[in-house]
Amino acid sequence: MSIQWFPGHMNAARKKAAEAMEKVDMVIEVLDARLPQASCNPMIEQIRLHRQRPCLKILNKADLADPDVTQAWLAHYNSQKNVHAVALSCKKPSDVLKVPKLALALAPHRGTPLKPLRMMIMGIPNVGKSTLMNALLKKRVAAVGDEPAVTKTQQRLYLGNNMVLIDTPGMLWPKIAHPSDGLMLAASHAIGSNALIEEEVATFLGDCLLGRYAPLLTARYGFNTEGFDGVSVVEGVAMRRGFRLKGGDADYEKAAHAFLQDYRTGALGRISLETPQTRAQLLAAYDAEQAEIEAEKAAELAAQEAAQAAHAAEDAERLARKREREE
Repeated sequence: MSIQWFPGHMNAARKKAAEAMEKVDMVIEVLDARLPQASCNPMIEQIRLHRQRPCLKILNKADLADPDVTQAWLAHYNSQKNVHAVALSCKKPSDVLKVPKLALALAPHRGTPLKPLRMMIMGIPNVGKSTLMNALLKKRVAAVGDEPAVTKTQQRLYLGNNMVLIDTPGMLWPKIAHPSDGLMLAASHAIGSNALIEEEVATFLGDCLLGRYAPLLTARYGFNTEGFDGVSVVEGVAMRRGFRLKGGDADYEKAAHAFLQDYRTGALGRISLETPQTRAQLLAAYDAEQAEIEAEKAAELAAQEAAQAAHAAEDAERLARKREREE
């Protein structure tokens, strides 16, 4: 299943963000700590690097993510040039208080009344940007909701005399290259429900959790996961929760929704859907697949060119014979 979701307002937001990037000093990119790289918009990275702006990557919802995996991601990002990463929960005021100081450290030449630090907050939908904005300003200035794409317009706000915040709508990108990224984003509620089938997303999530978090499934639902696959997990949730259709069959739709909600709210426990290692494996497999596709295209093109050359040679030979006969 390949999930794509790029509503029209996101394209407009991308253009405005690219224009505004010229007049900001740094980017605060909010990621989902459970899937940091899958929730990292490549368009944001492209815009930021084009203007050579430093980036504070906030791995939000760290209280829902596997702490060991989060530490691995922090080490991964903090090894990158002009990037500093921190894991926190935007719902915790004590965590949010760290953000201005961390941002200023990336642009120490700014942060005065004459040269305020201009920060652009960016990220995918439903990752916690609005929650961060409200916590930083200690008042409700951005709409917060449990549905993706609540914020649809850019706004400029002042954090004291020395800092300016520019909030942007949550943006995905036109084509999600890796199907697993789309499914992880869907499982984490970053994609609108109109663009996905919850049963398929829940099946994917079940397969993911069986690999590393099977004990959490047993603790939550009470079933033995031996021999299970993703479909079995959803069916097990249905049986344990009493989600049945008329006739006694499992109600996969209700079970899928309940299972996804348990993951999203943290009821299943602290879970990360990807690690730096699994990401590297995914990219290596993707590169190998693309190389194979390119090799097949090159071979096909070479075969076509060879066939054309053979046809041309045959035509030349026929023409030569005809001339010989005419002479």
